[in-house]
Amino acid sequence: MMNKFISLLPKAELHLHIEGTFEPELMFKIAQRNNIKLEFNSVEELKKAYQFDCLQDFLNIYYAGASVLIHEQDCYDLTWAYLEECAKQNVRHTEIMFDPQTHTERGVKFETVVKGISNACQDAKDKLNVSSLLIMSYLRHLSEESAFKTLEESLPYKHLIKAVGLDSSEMGNPPSKFQRVFEASIKEGYIPVAHAGEEGPAEYIWEALNLLKIKRIDHGNNCFEDDLIEEIKKRDIALTVCPLSNTALRVVDDLKNHPVLKMMEKGLKVTINSDDPAYFGGQVNENYIQLQKALNLTKDQLIEFAENSFKYSLLGQKEKDDFLNELNSFIKTYH
Repeated sequence: MMNKFISLLPKAELHLHIEGTFEPELMFKIAQRNNIKLEFNSVEELKKAYQFDCLQDFLNIYYAGASVLIHEQDCYDLTWAYLEECAKQNVRHTEIMFDPQTHTERGVKFETVVKGISNACQDAKDKLNVSSLLIMSYLRHLSEESAFKTLEESLPYKHLIKAVGLDSSEMGNPPSKFQRVFEASIKEGYIPVAHAGEEGPAEYIWEALNLLKIKRIDHGNNCFEDDLIEEIKKRDIALTVCPLSNTALRVVDDLKNHPVLKMMEKGLKVTINSDDPAYFGGQVNENYIQLQKALNLTKDQLIEFAENSFKYSLLGQKEKDDFLNELNSFIKTYH
């Protein structure tokens, strides 16, 4: 009963890495098309490698998978496959993070990546009735100089990109390392968001808020300092929480111990997302389903997640209102 309710619930996904949606079957297909030899001999062998002890274990496989993406069509196919899943899961709007440096460091042009992704997004709007926007993420394990180069490369395609983010290896790469490039990005009109407090300490969340001026916190698991919680509430900033990612990367030992209820009790605005669904065991609906089972969540709590996902999206107010009206119609019918 709850599973059906979740599957029909209109929702947005606000924390999703497009390179992390790369299902093994598609990865092998594109590798074959581009005549690239993967270090795994089969889909099954690759899936067995999806046992991670920490964020870095995952990133090593994530970057290896992304290496088969070379042409605009590859980026299109990757994005289209994810957007088709959105349509099936009643994800009405999605905010897609992409990592240009993962590709430009290999000699793939920025234009190739952004055009492939954005063309798929446009087709999904027309053919699947799924809305989307793009978040260009800087890789925090690389230098700020490299991020500045990415910012420069993005400028001819500013009309296709809504926001900038910060992802990859968190520990040892604090937000302060990227303060100047975020200031420059904001001047160019990009909205700032950042991963903070996934593995890193509360101090990283403070830095992201005060130095990077972020409008949304990606993850935020380690936000439990009273002053910090009050500051997040004062600024009316949402957390994009990723339950199955947290357990896969050992950030949380068991979904039954996930801090999401504690976050809600403290008055924080939480959204539920899949992060890197191909690697972490499921798309956004699976995150809702598993979390609901583990914490015995009510329909009202699930509705709150969906409502927050639209309210704290980067859409304009009219588009938010349209989606919230759709959600309200659903509630009248199914609740």
